[in-house]
Amino acid sequence: QVQLVESGGDLVQPGGSLRLSCAASGFTLNLNAIGWFRQAPGKEREWVSCINLSTGTAYYGDSVKGRFTISRDNAKNTVYLQMNSLKPEDAAVYYCATNMAYGAQALCVGRTYDTWGQGTQVTVSS
Repeated sequence: QVQLVESGGDLVQPGGSLRLSCAASGFTLNLNAIGWFRQAPGKEREWVSCINLSTGTAYYGDSVKGRFTISRDNAKNTVYLQMNSLKPEDAAVYYCATNMAYGAQALCVGRTYDTWGQGTQVTVSS
């Protein structure tokens, strides 16, 4: 029904910056919020951030607060994740996700997602 495609992953050095994009297509009228997750090899999937697409209200995990910024361009059906001061521990496959059955706050706080993109690789290495 709704498809999500991530892009922007790359190899960066510690302290560098990167901007990820999540483009939504298909039936986007009922899209309320989009979240970002990441998963590193051997680690559990970690929630990173979420944005209310109507208000722009943003939520962040403790590990990225102050370094990452989530934003949206509703005209383009796209959500961005600006990643600054990158650390080696930020290296992971980053996924965007949503669930149209939940309101924005319920989704961002409850984190019950059922629609995922394919992921984009972020490598942080010197």
